[in-house]
Amino acid sequence: MKRLLASMGFLCAMAIAASAATLDDVKARGKLLCGVNPGLQGFAAKAADGAWAGFDVDFCRAVAAATLGDGNAVEFVPVNAQERFEKLKSGAIDLLARNTTWTMERETKLPLRFVGVSYHDGQGFIVKKLLGVTSALNLTGAAICFLSGTTTQANVEDFFREKEMTFSPVTFDKLDDLVKAFDEGKCDTYTADLSQLYAVRLRLANPDDSAVLTDVISKEPLGPMVRQGDEQWFNIVRWTLFALINAEELEVTAAGADELKATSRKPNIRRLLGAEGSFGTDLGLDAEWALRAVKAVGNYADIFNRNLGTETPLAIERGINAQWNAGGLLYAPPVR
Repeated sequence: MKRLLASMGFLCAMAIAASAATLDDVKARGKLLCGVNPGLQGFAAKAADGAWAGFDVDFCRAVAAATLGDGNAVEFVPVNAQERFEKLKSGAIDLLARNTTWTMERETKLPLRFVGVSYHDGQGFIVKKLLGVTSALNLTGAAICFLSGTTTQANVEDFFREKEMTFSPVTFDKLDDLVKAFDEGKCDTYTADLSQLYAVRLRLANPDDSAVLTDVISKEPLGPMVRQGDEQWFNIVRWTLFALINAEELEVTAAGADELKATSRKPNIRRLLGAEGSFGTDLGLDAEWALRAVKAVGNYADIFNRNLGTETPLAIERGINAQWNAGGLLYAPPVR
């Protein structure tokens, strides 16, 4: 019995140690290793001066601020669609924030977990206007460009089979090669998440010559990923996302967060910003983890508007990414 209890105690100790492994590694390293798209305008792109910007980039900075106290304590690791999951599995990155679709297969076949939905998307098509196509239903027999390592071809196969249509796949490993091929007319259409199509359109030689069709053929809930088996890190990354969404709903901004923490009498705001409760301690952080995240990058609306919104070149409407109480799908559990 003593031997059994000792063995159980050892296993429990190992489980506790494992649960804190990623946070410990991040703190010891002094920076977060965040896997991002090598170059997708609006989500993750590196400027000529080396500075990274984008929707996913800002989320990485929020996690760095929450855990390390510095939103700039991030090393952005470019990962392509084919290698992204292996990089996360191997520990080469701490977090994957790379416009990745949450599917059952990716959580059951890979030792990885999605922390939540950061962007509600759907798969669509972009075509040259000269083709005269106004609907995906007009694409039977088309040559379709695909980026390998994604779910896009499987979605098209389902859609075309249901509609009794045919197509010819043209597959590429690199987005740059795919964009060039589409620009040169080597395929009739390119299909991807709508958010990606808006960004790709801007990279074409003559963007106004192409149009994104209104058809949406799939649900594409995009979200950050972490490794399975580290519940503490999973909770930290998940609740950082929820904190940014809740901050928008509660009208907490980067500029006003400190004052709200000191003066607000609203319980939801006080809990979010660390004025009440032990929520930061429960995560293994301090009371101001969410306050720092919001101060580093703003709330969800700030991140969306700065990188993707109607005042940016992508000009994406909030649509279903609006808050739940404003006609959208965006919803986060409360900090309580």
